[in-house]
Amino acid sequence: MAIPLAVFIGPPASGKSKVAKRVALELNVPRIDTDKLVVAQYGQISDIFDHQGEEKFRGYERAAVKNALQEEAIVSLGGGAVLNADTQNELKRVPVVLLTVSEGAVADRILDPKRPLLRDGISAWKKLVSERMPIYQDLAWLTLDTSAGDLDGVAHRVSEWIRAGYPRESSLS
Repeated sequence: MAIPLAVFIGPPASGKSKVAKRVALELNVPRIDTDKLVVAQYGQISDIFDHQGEEKFRGYERAAVKNALQEEAIVSLGGGAVLNADTQNELKRVPVVLLTVSEGAVADRILDPKRPLLRDGISAWKKLVSERMPIYQDLAWLTLDTSAGDLDGVAHRVSEWIRAGYPRESSLS
């Protein structure tokens, strides 16, 4: 069975989808965005939350994640995908990149109405981050911050990390 080359996790608006896309292009490998899979099959995430509820969305998300983690690709997960215990167990066996972003840098990024859990703005984002960060940190093989906005630089660093065979963070400079 194939496994992902890298899986991106992190809080909403940390740049997971954008960085994953750049890494996949740089390495010339497929990319899978689990949020896009859910949208393609079930409709906009905000509509799912509004009409079917978060629990239903999490079920759709779990199915997308399970399938994505069986592919040799660069995978980006939605910010809450790591809340599922089965997903956490599966992520312990694959290279995981945690993207972080500061509160100041994220303020403009979270104004997207397609982010249903962030309708209350920065306070909702801070609450999600405080609840999820211990899980993110436990799963991460590599942690990089996107606050400066240099997503190309972050993507290149991840690509080099993959090419180097996933060295421990302390050996990266």
